[in-house]
Amino acid sequence: MRLLPLLTAEETRRAEEAHSGSLDELMERAGTAVAELVLRSFPGRVTVVAGKGKNGGDAKICARVLADAGREVSVVEGSGDLGTPDVVVDGLLGIGIEGAPREDVARMIDLINASGRPVVSIDVPSGVNASTGEISGAAVRATATVTFGAAKVGLAVAPGRLHAGAVTVAPLGLRPREHEHSLVPASVLLDVPAKQVDSTKYSAGSVLVVGGSRGLTGAIMLASLAAYRADAGYVAVAAPESALPVLESALVEVVKHGLPEDTSGRLLPRSADAVVEAARKADVVAIGPGLGRSDGTVELVRILLERLDLPVVLDADALWQLEPFARNAATVITPHTGELAGLLGTTSAGIDAHRLDAVRRAASRFGSVVLLKGADTLVAAPREGVLVASYGSPALATAGSGDVLTGVVAAFIAKGVEPQLAAAAAAVAHGVASELLDPPRGAVASDLLPGLRLALAGHGLQRAPLAR
Repeated sequence: MRLLPLLTAEETRRAEEAHSGSLDELMERAGTAVAELVLRSFPGRVTVVAGKGKNGGDAKICARVLADAGREVSVVEGSGDLGTPDVVVDGLLGIGIEGAPREDVARMIDLINASGRPVVSIDVPSGVNASTGEISGAAVRATATVTFGAAKVGLAVAPGRLHAGAVTVAPLGLRPREHEHSLVPASVLLDVPAKQVDSTKYSAGSVLVVGGSRGLTGAIMLASLAAYRADAGYVAVAAPESALPVLESALVEVVKHGLPEDTSGRLLPRSADAVVEAARKADVVAIGPGLGRSDGTVELVRILLERLDLPVVLDADALWQLEPFARNAATVITPHTGELAGLLGTTSAGIDAHRLDAVRRAASRFGSVVLLKGADTLVAAPREGVLVASYGSPALATAGSGDVLTGVVAAFIAKGVEPQLAAAAAAVAHGVASELLDPPRGAVASDLLPGLRLALAGHGLQRAPLAR
């Protein structure tokens, strides 16, 4: 599938060292690229804030090119007064920062942020860790960032992503030869296998969804319908017997299996036999949408992970009190920040501050693909680089959108896509579907379903992954 490199600071340095030209040549191209963006997008007076090192050198070249083009330009080196610019160019700190900026630099960052003017950052916003996206102190909030060679990890992963604004990549002639992490463009959806003339409902991908406890049937409906809209050929649900009347009336195309339940309408561990039997026709089993939380559902998830010999997607209540497990078949878990905090025994704030590290630790702890939801959805697999999917609108912040995502992940795995790639491509489809909503305000999760069909048909794939 079509993936784009995301570089760490060290990978960027190696790409620069491998470049056949001189450092001065690279800096000239870099400073010119920043100036061209300013000339194209930000009229008026410019204050260029130049720090030390290569980033500051790029900033001074940018200032020279702007002045040659007739712009009124002021250069502030390190600290000082910004004046009254219409736009600020941030060249304070480069990709080498790993901790909090020094006090004098932090004061300048605060001054830039308080200016109320558009800010164009050079390579990464000052204060953002280019290799992780982490922020240890003050950090510039850019309107736009011009980065070089390839996007940096810190521009794609929050909280750095939230400081970068619209990201433009200026190639400069660099050819990165190695990169651990990748950005997933919307064009990845063109590589998801589509139904063919000779396809059958089973060869197109068969999905079984387990959940739908009393009062939570909407979740399993959304997941199963999303699997169909993601082009699966056969979808079945396994839910408490008492939920079947509701499911029968709402899910016309979906096959239903009634399961034993307790007095509260939650599935029992002895439901496992029926799930395993129903899974004989499936390529993947999704467990969790509307499952509910009880000792019995925790035990049921444990038994199914042990007995099922095909890929499993775990979401929502299936992640509650989940302990590490061993399986021969693939497993994908899809937590949001709070759920991942519970899995790792930490806090949501800790996850938000260290998202890249957290998703990698979870993949190692559970020996599974882990999809960490968010504006920067991160998909990690043991001993593999992290894939970053950065599509989506605020419309995804609604109950049930995670159930839709679960159905899409399951459908793509059922269609034969490798699990980590399937999870990343599903996050892209989910995000693009949300961006196709017009207007997005007031949307509910079921509104995403038509957008999935459009996304798979090629609509909404034009936006660059880190554009805003």
